[in-house]
Amino acid sequence: MAAISVPPVEVLLSKRVQEMVLHGEEPLGPYICRRGEDVDEKEDIKDTSPIPIIDLNRLSSSTTSDKEREEELEKLRSALSTWGCFQGIGHGISASLLDKIQQVSREFFKQPMEEKNKYAKSVVEFEGYGADPVPEQGQSLDWSDRLFLQVFPEDRRKYNFWPQLPISFREVLEHYTEKMKMVAEITSKAMARSLKLEENCFLEQFGKQAQLHARFNYYSPCQRPDLVLGLKPHADGSGYTIILQDEVGLQVLKDGKWYTIPKDPTALLVLMADQMEIMSNGIFKSPVHRVLSNSERDRISIAMFYTPEVGKEIGPEDSLVNEDRPKMYKTVKDYADTHMEFYRRGERSIHTAQI
Repeated sequence: MAAISVPPVEVLLSKRVQEMVLHGEEPLGPYICRRGEDVDEKEDIKDTSPIPIIDLNRLSSSTTSDKEREEELEKLRSALSTWGCFQGIGHGISASLLDKIQQVSREFFKQPMEEKNKYAKSVVEFEGYGADPVPEQGQSLDWSDRLFLQVFPEDRRKYNFWPQLPISFREVLEHYTEKMKMVAEITSKAMARSLKLEENCFLEQFGKQAQLHARFNYYSPCQRPDLVLGLKPHADGSGYTIILQDEVGLQVLKDGKWYTIPKDPTALLVLMADQMEIMSNGIFKSPVHRVLSNSERDRISIAMFYTPEVGKEIGPEDSLVNEDRPKMYKTVKDYADTHMEFYRRGERSIHTAQI
């Protein structure tokens, strides 16, 4: 039997997963990241109840009692020092806006390929529509397509990559971005208070021109979910990431086991990333996470990456360095660039900042 010819990675990336699915094509070699005999079903924990839930309103409202606020701050510290994430409720974003941002996302990805390709990126660029830049040899491809946009600061927006269809896309995204800035401020202040720090200390490390990048992910149905992942295991290189998901699929690694993030259409998953682990001197954890593929349905998620401003040095807060907990990380600058170099190799980069 003749061997199946596998196109180069660059060709596959330029073709888009959605296009492959439309033509009934099965995942080829570069998409295979797991071998059936290596998959241990026991590793996938179905019980989603342990994922911490934090009420952001209790952390920020003037009507919350001191006792309630302190209880919620302690829950927050515990969640971020063990799980590295939490499901955020009481975030102040209306259900209608959450529905709208998901609706325009789905409408964009459901358009014909020729319309989406108006915003296409090359296989080496990052911003725009397509897939992540080409990974290094031997690394698998993700079974997903995405639209990646810088949304703040406003003067760094590249509107040529912002879809004109659906017509409401730009307006909805701008509104959502403003709300995300508010959530990031509330979260950053709460994280500082949970560690008994001055509430603005993390905001000052991020800087007044802290960056927000939006990543719209579309996960097509996959014929071999046992072998192919929607998004390979990784930790984020941002400060932290705020995720809205429409279906179950995202998993977080804790104590060697994968836990599924439950579906909650009104909650935002707040996920620590490497730079927050550095700022907290290792108290908060940047968890490895992945996205499963699904043979029966498609799935959409919207991730907002909150990252220090360009050229801003960040490091462990001085108050978190003492005899009991010495300084664990160096001061770093533009860490996200270092993170991407290692991500393409399928490796973590946090060790580059460790002392």
